[in-house]
Amino acid sequence: MTSTYLLPDWNTLAAYDDDELPLLDTALLIAQDEYPNLDAGFYIELIRRFATDLQPHVTPELDLPSQLTAINRYLFEEQGFAGNHSHYDDPRNSYLNEVFDRKLGIPISLAVVQIELMRKLGLALDGISFPGHFLVRLPVDDGILVMDPFNKGRPVSVEELKERATPHMNGHPPDDQELYQILAPATHRMILSRMLRNLKGLYVEAGDWERVARSADRLLKISSDNSDALRDRGLAYRELGYVKGARDDLAKYLQLVPGAEDEEAVRNHLIELSSIRTKLN
Repeated sequence: MTSTYLLPDWNTLAAYDDDELPLLDTALLIAQDEYPNLDAGFYIELIRRFATDLQPHVTPELDLPSQLTAINRYLFEEQGFAGNHSHYDDPRNSYLNEVFDRKLGIPISLAVVQIELMRKLGLALDGISFPGHFLVRLPVDDGILVMDPFNKGRPVSVEELKERATPHMNGHPPDDQELYQILAPATHRMILSRMLRNLKGLYVEAGDWERVARSADRLLKISSDNSDALRDRGLAYRELGYVKGARDDLAKYLQLVPGAEDEEAVRNHLIELSSIRTKLN
């Protein structure tokens, strides 16, 4: 049964400011592409019920550590949400309805659940586009508390954060200033774009070009200037035999990114596509 709850229209999303994009609704919209009969209202109400269940355990009289302990116990022990360590690359880990239904996800999808729940409880949780695994952050009196939703929301120390970042910084651990920049809050647009990039990458590996094209197209609906998504949609169209779409996207990519590292390869694809079009005519 299809929900009467109305999700946003894809064609309206690019006009939103970065943090005005509705995070949960748009994440469900991404899932609706794969699950057209998805009952969005069910999952919206589920988060509300989680918050209602937790409200008595997250009161102003309680200190923050006690509140966080109660939330993590509820979400990761009572409800059973967990990181899917054994099948990390399963696309279902990125579709929010499946995350709710199976109680399994990857860091960013679990983070969306945690962010939405904690914000409903009045706690200003934000995401962090940390290299490697997505994390979340909460303001505290003396700075920020960083937590790992993939590992039951446990806090991550400064030392561990630097260790995790090092492989992504040419083997050099970040200094305090660099780490502070890495820990900047991720906007809703950044979170949703990263979810779509994850899906696109999985489908590229699987050679599922229809879903590659769809994921790239949705990325462009959120961020119309995303040149990588434009190129990848063009390459997917090429694989699918949609010559005009491939030519348009790849030509526009070269206009947007003059001197791109893959310029020669993309130009070769365009030459090949021109030849195909000539033969068809």
